[in-house]
Amino acid sequence: MNKTDKILVCGATGMVGSSIIRTLNQKGYNNILGPSRSELNLTNQNEVINYFTSNKPSVVIDAAAKVGGIQANNKYRADFIHTNLQIQNNLYEASFKSGCETFLFLGSSCIYPKKCPQPIKEEYLLTGPLEPTNEPYAIAKIAGLKTAESYRKQYGLNYFSVMPTNLYGVNDNFHPENSHVIPGIIQRMQSAIDNNDKTFELWGSGKVKREFLYVDDLAKACIFLLESKKEKPDWINVGTGEDIEILDVCKIIAQLMGFNGEIVTNTDYPDGTPRKLLDTGIINGLGWYPDTSLKEGLEKTIKFYRTDNQIRKI
Repeated sequence: MNKTDKILVCGATGMVGSSIIRTLNQKGYNNILGPSRSELNLTNQNEVINYFTSNKPSVVIDAAAKVGGIQANNKYRADFIHTNLQIQNNLYEASFKSGCETFLFLGSSCIYPKKCPQPIKEEYLLTGPLEPTNEPYAIAKIAGLKTAESYRKQYGLNYFSVMPTNLYGVNDNFHPENSHVIPGIIQRMQSAIDNNDKTFELWGSGKVKREFLYVDDLAKACIFLLESKKEKPDWINVGTGEDIEILDVCKIIAQLMGFNGEIVTNTDYPDGTPRKLLDTGIINGLGWYPDTSLKEGLEKTIKFYRTDNQIRKI
């Protein structure tokens, strides 16, 4: 990828897509397409094909997806698999038909088996059963990853995937029930502060461990890989290489937000996968490392939430 390429960022208004566009602009890329959902319905095959025919992007970054936390994944199972398959299949077909030679697909670390050896290497894909609560979403993402791999093998195109760990940051979804763990805690903790609550309920045992990556670090990793001339595998893990118990994350958020009450766990809520730490040896070997510490990223995310208190719904 170079500065003269016409780059299409799908999912441009979401947390990941908007971060990628910000980062591209900061690095001097100015030929960027970032249609909103009202401008381009990615679930409509004809709209997508017509858009590609008219605009002819040379690079596609697929950051578009229907996403949510453990509650949303478990509740809207049909929506998650159907919508995500629609979006990615439409984009792959339109990219191929329009002659686009570079396609970056964003997957998720939830594609890996529930009981993977830790840290999780790329080669562990499809070696065991998935986590049941997000299986439909994971299957859709695995299909997207394998589609990129298949186009690459059959046609020699520069189609590949990145598997980010759990993301958070500016422009996240702070819905109280359907969000991921960090924005969900931030939203509900702010409500507890506003209501002068003496306790805060953390969903699940709090004992499971998760790795968290600030979204701008993922954006930098994507651009780094697109710019790199080195040979890359079909899919690449992107993470920090460190994980932390959910209860400890909650305590850090409480300290940063000024909540002084008691944190209590509610084990009626599911925990999901016991541990999910990615092995980032491949991308580190190519020369990329994250810049943002967890505390720094949480500070930025809390500041964004309190300044721009918008709730994007699933």
